[in-house]
Amino acid sequence: MNQSIAIPHILIVDDDRQIRQRLAKFLREHGLSVSEAGNGREMQALLQRGQIDLVVLDVMMPGDDGLTLCRQLRAETPMPIILLTALSGDTDRIVGLELGADDYVTKPFNPRELLARIRALIRRAGLQANAGTTAVRSAIYHFAGWSLDVNRRALTSPDKILVVLTSSEFDLLVVFAENAQRALNREQLLEHLHGRVTNQFDRSIDVHISRLRRKIEPDPQNPTLIKTIRHEGYFFTPTVVMNGTAATAGTATT
Repeated sequence: MNQSIAIPHILIVDDDRQIRQRLAKFLREHGLSVSEAGNGREMQALLQRGQIDLVVLDVMMPGDDGLTLCRQLRAETPMPIILLTALSGDTDRIVGLELGADDYVTKPFNPRELLARIRALIRRAGLQANAGTTAVRSAIYHFAGWSLDVNRRALTSPDKILVVLTSSEFDLLVVFAENAQRALNREQLLEHLHGRVTNQFDRSIDVHISRLRRKIEPDPQNPTLIKTIRHEGYFFTPTVVMNGTAATAGTATT
């Protein structure tokens, strides 16, 4: 029996119409559905009109800039957000990630690099498309009273409260659960999260981990679940049980 394939719907928000249209044309040619917005008002109208799976958001816009819109989006939805900017400084990148962006691409950029970043995010979000994505694994991880449902993309606290994570935070936690009690350095974490996409700066992992700690650690300033191992990286300390069976440390590392 034939199954319909959902094509991920990408929203490009950029006040430069030429850049917006060229990028939209490129993404459509590579199997994605694309809508365009020139400002925050148009973005909100499109979000209310239909299902959007990922937002590509320019930072330098008149009126509400991309950082303001990113903050607003993240308060409303965990959907993946990629920021575009002409600013190359680490401080600006870190601010965007702290506001909840999943990824950051600096202008000028190669459209194929952005396409790879989009594919990585929609693949991790479990979306299906002829853009080269695969189905998400069906697994439920249990650790320290927490429950991480990969298929539902849901994290439940020991108090049975649903905790909202961004796409990158969720996928980072999955990587830790799959590699429990094993030190992972930044390069390994970046490869798990972004594949082999280049030009991703190391501090992005630190920012995502800092945000994740604030959501799952009893005391984020003295973390006990995600430990920092000097000169080695990060170490996920709990014993992890997957679907009722103890997970083997490091089984997901290639």
